[in-house]
Amino acid sequence: MDINEKIILVTGAKGQLGYDIVKELKKNNIKYIATDSDDLDITNEPKVKSFFKEHNVSYVIHCAAFTQVDKAEEEKELNYKINVLGTANIVNECKKYDIPMVYFSTDYIFGGEGDKPYYEDDKANPLGEYAKSKYEGELLVKKLNKYYIVRISWVFGINGNNFIKTMLKLSETKKELNVVSDQIGSPTYTVDLSKLIIDMIKTDKYGVYHATNEGFISWSDFAREIFKKANKNVVVHDVTTEEYNAKAKRPKNSRLCKDKLVENGFNRLPPWQDALSRFLIELSEN
Repeated sequence: MDINEKIILVTGAKGQLGYDIVKELKKNNIKYIATDSDDLDITNEPKVKSFFKEHNVSYVIHCAAFTQVDKAEEEKELNYKINVLGTANIVNECKKYDIPMVYFSTDYIFGGEGDKPYYEDDKANPLGEYAKSKYEGELLVKKLNKYYIVRISWVFGINGNNFIKTMLKLSETKKELNVVSDQIGSPTYTVDLSKLIIDMIKTDKYGVYHATNEGFISWSDFAREIFKKANKNVVVHDVTTEEYNAKAKRPKNSRLCKDKLVENGFNRLPPWQDALSRFLIELSEN
């Protein structure tokens, strides 16, 4: 069946990623139902069942998630309820109706050892509550016949809170900032990711993929680049993960290998510097 004949359910459509996925579906004239927790509480099993029964859903892009990493350490039950039980409810309906599903996971499922990029089938070692719940979600999704698990990291988009917005807000009142320098990874711009997802769902090249913007950077160097591009005069001081002492443990090595994208005929995302420039323009226009 042609993707343009399908009806795609987008969960978490008001979130940072869901917002741009919906925009991209619209642009491609693909039929969709955009839901958020107000329209569809994914943790409510009877409601999820009746939603699938009522609507002729033929594809799911599952963006709904508890994503506040530090808060997940305190609100363990809520984090588990949304990321594991909510995902299980969606997976069960996909299984029942033989519906393909896109699930977004995270670099956090890896322990962050060494400095080599992680491959899709490398051993998981989730460190915190958020990471564990996202990995459990992966295991549920893998029970389906047709799925994409797309691991992303350091996500930023116009419709939500993210590191770039935080840095710009802090630059209004601070002239110096301490930022972690020993965690290395890649930012992911939701606009670029959404285009890839639409390309993916037009195929049946299912499986686990890594998808972030090209290039690796530390958080502190990322902050410097943000201030440079935004013409903000802020001095960034390097601090270690231990010195910063966040509630949730984070992997120091978040490098992800993205060769599998190319091997399956998909385009890599543009370099993160390019994505940052475009995002700052998008931000100024909003």
